[in-house]
Amino acid sequence: MRKYMRMPTGIKREGAMRYGVVRALAGGVVLLGASGLLGGCGSMGGGDSGQVCTDTKKAFQQYITQVRSVSAAEPGQWRQATEQLAGRLDGLAGKAGDAKLKKALKAEADRLRTAASAVGTGDASQLNTVMKDTPTRIGSACD
Repeated sequence: MRKYMRMPTGIKREGAMRYGVVRALAGGVVLLGASGLLGGCGSMGGGDSGQVCTDTKKAFQQYITQVRSVSAAEPGQWRQATEQLAGRLDGLAGKAGDAKLKKALKAEADRLRTAASAVGTGDASQLNTVMKDTPTRIGSACD
């Protein structure tokens, strides 16, 4: 009679996290970087808002690069990267001369912080939702 080693239940959770993270990337983050859905960024006139939009696009592109290098088995690193992005958006909101853009960046930072808490425990569904909707919310504020 053979004895089989029982797989720890954490492996199943890691697989779910990996799937959720991949889905989050496919659902939103990649859209921001690859298709340029923040295309309005940089074209807005008045004050520093055009530069803020350009810097916002760069912040998301850097986030994409950072999270692509993080293993799905390390949700704490995903949380940290997502919280850093939220902090950058808060900082950019402070530089925005346009009230609509400032409000959009602050709201997105809040959504990212909420998603960061969930992704830190292995649940990427909120991050997926946030990233899927980000291009529309921030892009419309930059147009």
